[in-house]
This record gives sequence, C-alpha cells and structure tokens, in this order.
Amino acid sequence: MSVLLLRLAGPLQSWGSSSRFARRGTEVAPTKSGVIGLLAAAKGVRRTEPLTELLGLEFGVRLDQPGQILRDFQTARSLDGRDSAPLTYRFYLSDAAFLAAVSGEQELLHGLMEALKRPRFPLYLGRRSCPPALPISLGVHEGTVDDALTSWPWLAAEWHRRKAARTVRLEIIRDARPGEPVTETLPDEPVSFDPAHRQHTWRSVLRRHVDVTNDLAERAGVAEHDPLSLLGG
Repeated sequence: MSVLLLRLAGPLQSWGSSSRFARRGTEVAPTKSGVIGLLAAAKGVRRTEPLTELLGLEFGVRLDQPGQILRDFQTARSLDGRDSAPLTYRFYLSDAAFLAAVSGEQELLHGLMEALKRPRFPLYLGRRSCPPALPISLGVHEGTVDDALTSWPWLAAEWHRRKAARTVRLEIIRDARPGEPVTETLPDEPVSFDPAHRQHTWRSVLRRHVDVTNDLAERAGVAEHDPLSLLGG
C-alpha cells in the first residue's frame, strides 16, 4: 500500500464545506473536496471533466499547526458608484500547517506527485486568494494513511515548535473504513466540480490523536514543568 504525502502550509488557508451567500466560513482542517480539487488542478482536470480516477482515494490529515481564525469582510460597488453589493464575511486560517495523506494505486500517486511539481493550473489552499508555500509534495511512501500520519516528523514552523513541549499531541482526521466507529460525518466527499451542477456527498470520518516528538524543545530550553522540583533537598 502506498501514500502520497502533502504539506499544506501558507500565510492563509480557507477550507469551506458549508459556505452560503454572504458568509464564507472555513473548517479547522483541509477538506477532502479541497485537496482533491488541488490534485485535479495539478493534473489539469477541468471543472467540467469527471473526477473518476480521484474519487477512490483514501484521505487523512494531521493538524500540525492549527493556526488562528481570521475574519475579513468585503464589499463592492457598481462602476458608477451608485449601487453597493451586500457586505460579505470571509474566514481564513492564518499561519496554519497540515500534513495530508492520500492513498491509492501507486501509479496514480506517482502521477499526482509529478503533477504537483509542474501543475497545469494554479494551486491554492481552498481559495484562489490562498497560494501554498512550496514544496507541497513530500513524495510517495510505502504504508497506510495511518502509518504516515503517525510517524512523519512534525511539520510546524520552527518558531512554533520552539514554544512547545518535548511531546506534542496532534489531531488526526481520516476517512473511516467499513466497520470502524464513525466520529462524525462531513459534507466534503466530492462528486463533481462542474459549476452547473456541483455535487458533494457525506463522508464518514474518524478522529484520533497522536503524540509526536518535538526535536527543538530541548534546544530552546523548553522543559516539562515539575512544580515539586523546588522542594528537593
């Protein structure tokens, strides 16, 4: 079994699964539809074309650096300035970083890896206004989505890691497999990106946590707090 690993990081990200009208929200982690859309853009798949070979990919993501929610608002006026559009609120994740993993046929994964190096269409993290930091692809590796999200080194920025403890607990969200307990369902399983009849369905996911080692903690002088140490003789 093989997985393609992706580093999803940038100044701003926005992964909406239920945005409506004047309020454009973001999830706290990349959505499956957003990541499949990114891979489709890299391969040059147009919105009106079927996503056949990408629909069977298993997906998971680890929240390495959750970032902060940032709210922006926008308005627009007609060219003559007489009419104004409704005020819209848009939400983003600022200074976030995620490790994403997709599993599928090895030949397909290698093709996606090469496409990410030379994408046919521009790539963005959920919205066109959110370009990714490079590189995105971390390569194709043997193992499962669980293996990769558990064992891969922490991807948080150095400044973030220097403020953390030696061991950090990170959340993992991945596709639930048949027979597994489902934590929740999310409306982000893509069916079609065609603007005329965009379609998504519900996805069953499993949430869990993993402890990772922070190799910069000791270097920065960060130690686990032991209040009883002051009582030593």
